[in-house]
Amino acid sequence: MTCKGICTRYKAQKPVGTGRYASGQRRCQICEIFIKWEGLWCPCCGYRLRTKPRNLKYKAKLRARVEASAAEARASSAAAAASKPKKASKPKAKASKPAAAKKAAASKPGAAKSKATKGEKKPCQHCKRLFVYPRRHAKNCKKNPVVSGDT
Repeated sequence: MTCKGICTRYKAQKPVGTGRYASGQRRCQICEIFIKWEGLWCPCCGYRLRTKPRNLKYKAKLRARVEASAAEARASSAAAAASKPKKASKPKAKASKPAAAKKAAASKPGAAKSKATKGEKKPCQHCKRLFVYPRRHAKNCKKNPVVSGDT
């Protein structure tokens, strides 16, 4: 896999005020170029294109920018929905869970409580350190009286 020069047709200029990945550009590691291309593979060498930055600092910037634009979109759609006149509609019946989902929920009481959203950390009950899954840590926590009392 080598660069054949086709990628120069799709070469992207650096955007002003935004990042390259945020504006939809992709990078080919073989051709060493940012291109404006919709596919996952480089049109020139066939290598997989990078769609996200590798550096932690720039990943955080991109994530913040994406979250801000999503919040802005939600706010504008909520404002648009508030300005529309409401229609008189029939009350909708609640959709019930399938039997398999009910069994799964019943077999694991409290499982829904401990689930944290991706990246959200909660403190352990015993040592107060932050963990994504604090209940999993609590089983082995050194300050847990149940675990340390057994030994």
